[in-house]
Amino acid sequence: MARNTRERLLEAGLKVFSEKGFLGATTKEIAKEAGVAEVTLFRHFRSKENLFAETINRYSFLPKLKEILPLIKGDPPETALKKIAREFLNVLESKKKLIRIMHTDFHRYPDYIKKIHESIIENIIDLLSGYFNELTERGFFRRINTQLAARAFLGMFFSYFYAKEIKELLNLRKNDLEEIIEGYVDIFIRGVELQNMSEEQGVCLGD
Repeated sequence: MARNTRERLLEAGLKVFSEKGFLGATTKEIAKEAGVAEVTLFRHFRSKENLFAETINRYSFLPKLKEILPLIKGDPPETALKKIAREFLNVLESKKKLIRIMHTDFHRYPDYIKKIHESIIENIIDLLSGYFNELTERGFFRRINTQLAARAFLGMFFSYFYAKEIKELLNLRKNDLEEIIEGYVDIFIRGVELQNMSEEQGVCLGD
């Protein structure tokens, strides 16, 4: 029962925070949305800040990345990266209201919330960087700064999402998504794969 109540509060938190942001949402509204007394919310999370921190952690890309990485370790890098990109964009799409309002209000958030958010991003980068390190050790990627590579990879797709959903600067058809994923992954792979380095060395040697 306690677990179900906690889940309901997180779902209600996601809904209300997505509509009103951290600053505009109240614990009373969230508790009402969850169908519980406000005191129950405080019993589970102690404060609105704690509930918000848990909400953005639960519904970020981090849990999904942890879930899919073990499943794609045997896939060719290009196939695996397309799966990661697809799941990343799915998470962004499903949480776009929350992302939009966080982008607008983020500079006004308490330092505690900012640090939680930054920590989640760093954990995602570290996880993806670790996967890139494995690909390097297996001979798929050349020696690179995998932290920067992880930021660059996710940054490409977030930029696409941001332009399309937040800024609405792109007028893309719905079926362009797979083309975007294919193109971005190809650009990334060609930049980091070990084969490229071998080919360039061959050209220099006159092979």
